[in-house]
Amino acid sequence: MTIHNSTIDDINEIFRLYGMAKAFQHAKGVVEWPIFEQSLVETEIKEQRQWKLVMDNQIACVWTTTFDDPLIWLERNTDPAVYIHRIATNPDFRGNDLVKKIVNWAKKYATANQKKFIRMDTVGKNTSLINYYKKSGFDFLGMLQLEDTDALPTHYHKANVSLFEIKL
Repeated sequence: MTIHNSTIDDINEIFRLYGMAKAFQHAKGVVEWPIFEQSLVETEIKEQRQWKLVMDNQIACVWTTTFDDPLIWLERNTDPAVYIHRIATNPDFRGNDLVKKIVNWAKKYATANQKKFIRMDTVGKNTSLINYYKKSGFDFLGMLQLEDTDALPTHYHKANVSLFEIKL
């Protein structure tokens, strides 16, 4: 298993994984991701914020990071944190505790970047996902109703957000 920055050559696979994640969300009856703009992902790749976990020479999952997330984390955004977004898993690799692997990587990444927290959010009250993130090492901080969502992707509009954190 290795973790690297995604490259522009990975873009088709990233969008394939996003499509499978969206279909999985639909089947589970939870809030679905919108279709993300390719330019957004290209920018994340150029800024080296799009990541991939590779197992058996295949992309097992992808995610993005940022050091700033004020529209979701509000006043807590001033804390030194790495924020993880859009984890999309290849269904062939489910059951491999990939989020735990991301957490282990994120602890080193956060420390190397002088961050004291690893944070994530998920839209809606998806009990099974909340429990999975808790088992992966996150503290569940509760639900938040976002007020200013105009600049966020559409799945955040009119939805509660579950907040998660690991304090280093």
